[in-house]
Amino acid sequence: MPVNLQAPDPRTLHAVPGVRLGIAMAGVRKANRRDLTVIALDKGSRVAGVFTKNRFCAAPVQICREHLARGQGIRALVINTGNANAGTGDDGLARARSVCAALAARLGLAPSQVLPFSTGVIMETLPNDRIEAALPAAIADLQPANWALAAEAIMTTDTLPKAASRQVAIGGRTVTVTGIAKGAGMIRPDMATMLGFVATDAAVAPAALDALVREAADLSFNRITIDGDTSTNDSFVLVATGRAAHAEIADLASADGLALRDAVVAVAQQLAQAIVRDGEGATKFITVTVQGGRTVDECRKAAYAVAHSPLVKTAFFASDPNLGRILAAVGYAGIDDLDQGLIDLFLDDVHVVVRGGRHPAYREEDGQRVMKQSEITVRVDLHRGPHEATVWTCDLSHDYVSINADYRS
Repeated sequence: MPVNLQAPDPRTLHAVPGVRLGIAMAGVRKANRRDLTVIALDKGSRVAGVFTKNRFCAAPVQICREHLARGQGIRALVINTGNANAGTGDDGLARARSVCAALAARLGLAPSQVLPFSTGVIMETLPNDRIEAALPAAIADLQPANWALAAEAIMTTDTLPKAASRQVAIGGRTVTVTGIAKGAGMIRPDMATMLGFVATDAAVAPAALDALVREAADLSFNRITIDGDTSTNDSFVLVATGRAAHAEIADLASADGLALRDAVVAVAQQLAQAIVRDGEGATKFITVTVQGGRTVDECRKAAYAVAHSPLVKTAFFASDPNLGRILAAVGYAGIDDLDQGLIDLFLDDVHVVVRGGRHPAYREEDGQRVMKQSEITVRVDLHRGPHEATVWTCDLSHDYVSINADYRS
């Protein structure tokens, strides 16, 4: 069961002018399930994306990078679930290109104006014939209000769809930011086995949009971990249609730029946290904040060391306040000149460690009280500088092993 997460109410997801979504059943892996999504973008829309750092990246990731680099104006996205088209070599590239060409032909576009995305099982042949046969149904279904159905159609081991929406005033106009994402396992920074698609009708200059998608990713999808595995297919795309018709945002530090940035980051963080809450087998949602660092990077390293640790994560699952595991993780995070005699550790409101040793007032029952909660905050203070970083993770349960052992069956 997901941790304090509910399916999005379609009524709360604002349509984004210039964006239409269509869903179909292609039978990619299973019959009678929504597994194909087409997103059509109005002419003049701008698109930026960030992708996995896994060197064994999937065919659609390679093609997305190629098509974005051409700068011909992206007009459509095509997303399938059930098959990752990763580890498929030249044949996988050819099949992904075939899907792009088929969709482009039906929409009157060049193939390079289409971005393909796939998620699912690795090293299996993409059934592009089934996908291409279902494209007419997806195109016929194109509607501005299909965000909730699209969130469902991109799921794999997710138990719930993930979507979020915000509206903000910019230049006297109401600007919308709406997004969907999928992911539940093979999740770690840079980015996760996740797909994320966020769109806005704001008018944004290309350089500012590229900077914004990277900043939003760094503050959201690159701050989560479930199992420490970096996927082959990670993709996060930000679309700006410009239909709000305000003055173009070229500077994210301007008042309008900051307003848009806050809305996009808020949507991305809500989606990223939903992925963790729906982590495979998760029973607890854990916030790890490391403060008092000399740099944000060293705080992030220490936070991830805690959040990745199987020993820490299994202790949280068992509600066992074996909190020395947290200190051990901070110690091996790679901060070479770390002074353990300065470190404080808090578990929610419980002060566990002071100056590197057990707090005299700490009681085991206080730690266990917090560990039994479904939402827990771990706070580590390094006392060596002014910076901090936060990541989000979950516990590691028996069900995680079962889900992944049975994934292909």
